[in-house]
Amino acid sequence: MLINFSEIPPAMSQQWLQHAVAPRPICFASTISKKGEINLSPFSFFNLFSIVPPVLVFSPSRRMRDNNTKHTLDNVLEVPEVVINIVDYDMVQQTSLASCEYPESVNEFIKAGFTAEPATLIKPPMVKESKVKMECRVLEVKPLGNVGGSGNLVICEVLRMHINDSILNEQGTMIDQHKLHHVARLGSHWYCKVDSNSLFEVEKPNTQLGIGIDMLPGNIRTSKILSGNDLGQLANVQEIPMVDPAYDDDRLRNIFQYFGVDPQEMEKELHLYAKELLARKKIMEAWQVLLSLQ
Repeated sequence: MLINFSEIPPAMSQQWLQHAVAPRPICFASTISKKGEINLSPFSFFNLFSIVPPVLVFSPSRRMRDNNTKHTLDNVLEVPEVVINIVDYDMVQQTSLASCEYPESVNEFIKAGFTAEPATLIKPPMVKESKVKMECRVLEVKPLGNVGGSGNLVICEVLRMHINDSILNEQGTMIDQHKLHHVARLGSHWYCKVDSNSLFEVEKPNTQLGIGIDMLPGNIRTSKILSGNDLGQLANVQEIPMVDPAYDDDRLRNIFQYFGVDPQEMEKELHLYAKELLARKKIMEAWQVLLSLQ
C-alpha cells in the first residue's frame, strides 16, 4: 500500500501517522495563564532533543475539528513556563481524563483528581502523583501552520528535575527502568506499558566499531536460520573471534556426532544452536559454535 498524504483528508493522515509513528512518550504539561488559570493536558507529540542545553519539545496541534488553539498553547504564549510531568501506568486513566476539552476556567487538576504541588522555580504547579517532573522555561514556540492539525513546537529548556526516590536503583544513583512503568501512545485508543515483560537490552556500539554484517563469513551472512537481529549481534564485535580449541560444549559435540555425515544438516543444527545462544545474549559462545565449521 502507498499513502499519498496530499490525496487524503487530514483525519485519515492523522490515523496513518499515529499508528505508524509509535510508541510516543507522553508530555503531561501543566501551564498557567496571565490571569492565573491553571491548565493540565497530555500531548504525545513529545520527545528529548538536546542534552546541552537540556531541551524537550512538545507540540499542541491546532484542533482538527474547528482550528482552535489549545489552552496549553495559549498559556505558554502568555507565560513561557511549563512543568512536564512524566506519565506512568499508575496515572494513565486520570491523564486521559485530563485530555477532555474542558472550558478555559476549569482546572484539570481537580477534574482528573491530581494534586497540584508548587514548583520551585516557575509559576505552573507540578503533578504530585507523577514520579518525574521537569520545570521548564519555554525558549520558543514555532508554528508549523495555521490550519486544523497544524503543530506548534514548544521548545523548552529543563531547569530542574524532581524524581521520586521509589524509582531509583539500589545505589540511589539513577532511575531503575524496571521501576518506572512508562506508558506511551499508539494509534487510535491504544497505549503501551513499559515493564519487566517488555524490556530488553541491546548493546550499543560506542567508540569501538562493529565489523558490520558485510564482513561476516558467507555461510553466516546468508544463513536461512539466523535473522537480521541475530546477524546484527554477531556483527557488533570489533573483530571475528579466533577459534578456541579448548571450547567444549556437550550439545556441540552431539551435533558433530549425529549430523557429521550430512554437512548441510550439521550446518543447519549449528545455526539453530547459535540462534538459541544469541537469544540468551551468549554472543561469544554463538561465535564458537558457528566457527566450528570454518
